[in-house]
Parts: sequence; structure tokens; C-alpha cells
Amino acid sequence: MESRRRNITSLKVLTAFRLMLAAALLMLAGFQNASADTSPSEPLTAKQLLDHIDQLWRGNTSHTLMQMQVKTRRYQRTMEMEAWSMGDEHSLVVIQQPVKDKGIATLKVEENIWNYLPKINRVTKVPVSMMSGSWMGSHFTNDDLVKESKFASDYDSEITFEGKRDGRALYEITAIPKPDAAVVWGKVVMEIDQQTLAPIRTLYFNEQQSLIRSMLFEELQQIGRYQVPMVMRLLPEDKPGESTVITYKSIEFDLPLEPRFFSLQNLKSGL
Repeated sequence: MESRRRNITSLKVLTAFRLMLAAALLMLAGFQNASADTSPSEPLTAKQLLDHIDQLWRGNTSHTLMQMQVKTRRYQRTMEMEAWSMGDEHSLVVIQQPVKDKGIATLKVEENIWNYLPKINRVTKVPVSMMSGSWMGSHFTNDDLVKESKFASDYDSEITFEGKRDGRALYEITAIPKPDAAVVWGKVVMEIDQQTLAPIRTLYFNEQQSLIRSMLFEELQQIGRYQVPMVMRLLPEDKPGESTVITYKSIEFDLPLEPRFFSLQNLKSGL
């Protein structure tokens, strides 16, 4: 029984981390895009936009406080989390609420992930087998978490619409996976605001070109030089009424973090 309880707890930790990191990766991609040095008045290509996201992502650091709300037909769950990141290779996440999960932490260094369970003072490395397939009970996919390869190198992308839609000037980028790319989506369509270069919406389609989910970026705020969507809302098309909502309470960029910060010692410390 005790072993079963530990396994369930580990499962919850991994699910929470996947949700958080998926949001962080997608949101930060939007932040970097919004901070482009290229003037919105200049003509942009899909490759320039995606390469810009890719280049600005590397080496950037962040510290965030966020709330995650998951709503399904079976349950509703809310978590408060604190997270640090450096590029797309290093992340550390600590759950602060609810109280029963406080101190549970997850560390990602390159392709390796460790969980820490404070109640039993145990660090567990997540096996490769748990990195594949769909996420357990969540609205995200493994492709959101791992990001082993860069979006621009996995997809052929082009601007398929440039103009006003519903009174808003935007770029629409359609990305089709390359034949040898190990990705789960048959097509990804992204809408980017022409004025701020901030993300508006991302649509994910399967290989049959059916819409599977929508990602909405809301409540744009100016933080430093970034135009930041403070709320990200994921809506699965096959589950009406369900959603996962990430709300950023605070965000700091360009902290003086180094790779050694993302250590097993800090994983256990709770910071």
C-alpha cells in the first residue's frame, strides 16, 4: 500500500511538472517573440519569426510564480508553483500549494528529470519510458514538455495570412512537419500580433487535419521590454468544458543563474 501511495504521488509530481514546464516553454517562446528587435513595420518571414524565437530562447533565464488550474469532467485541481529556468535545458519547479504537496520539486537538466518527495526525503530519476505518450489526465502532450528538437528545424513554416482579422492586424504562420521529424502534430497554426509580436492563439491539428486543441494567450502586460501574456488557456476540442489555465502571478527575466543552480542539492532544498 505504501509503495502504491508513493507511485501515485510521483505520478502527480510528474504531471504537475509537465503541465508547468509546457506552459513555461510555450509562454516564454511568446515572450521572446514579443521582444523582437525587428520593427513590426518591416516585412517578416515565417523563418525570421521562428528563428528569432529559437535564438532568443537560448541562454535566457527566468523566475516565475504561477497558478495552474485543471478542470475536467471528473475533478478540478489548483496548484501554486515557483519555477526557475535557463534556456530550454534547465528547469527547477517547486510546488508551494496545496499544503499536502508543498516542497515537492522537479528538476530538468537537458533530457534528464528528477523528482523530490519531501515526505519520504527521496529523489527519483524519471525513466525514459515515462517521457513518451500522452500525459496522464492532463491536457498537454509530451511534445510540449521535452522539446528535444527546435520547432524551426522540425517544421516547414510559412506565413499564410497577413492582415486584419476581427479588427486585429496579425501574422498567421502555418507549420507542417518535415517528413523525418519526430513530432505528434500534423499541422500547427500560430497567430501573432503584428504590433507587439506577442502570440494570440495556437491551433494544433492531427495528421488527419482535425483540430485537436487550441491555446489562447490572454491579458497582455508590459514587463520590462517584454509584452507578456499573463494567462495561457488550453482547450481540448474533444472535451467541451475542460481546460487547463496557467496564470502568471509574477515574472522576472535575465537573472544571474548558472547551470550549477540546477542541482540535486537545490532540488531537495525547496529554495
